[in-house]
Amino acid sequence: MPRLYREARKGAKYERSLELLKRAASLTGVEAKSALMLGLGETREEVLAVLADLRRAGVSRLSLGQYLRPTRAHLPVIDYIHPEVFAEYEAAARDLGFAWVKAGPLVRSSYYAEERQDA
Repeated sequence: MPRLYREARKGAKYERSLELLKRAASLTGVEAKSALMLGLGETREEVLAVLADLRRAGVSRLSLGQYLRPTRAHLPVIDYIHPEVFAEYEAAARDLGFAWVKAGPLVRSSYYAEERQDA
């Protein structure tokens, strides 16, 4: 989420990250993938806008999971996302044209990595 990007990813810039994904997607034989961890106070509108940005950048594979605070030094969890909301985001991502999507509280970027590779 652009609004949360600086705090969640110190030193990173949202637009620069999108540009990197766009470059990766433009390479022959490379399918760009991204992952979002939700629960930091993002709104539904922000999530949907990021999904659209990722598709425009050429990302075709996406995982959406629940952010879990690893230590007290990390950002706190603001919201625990309901599985139904993850299902809505997964459907929205498919509607946008993502070729592979997994969304749920325990989904991580490595989730079903073998399945993703074969897809």
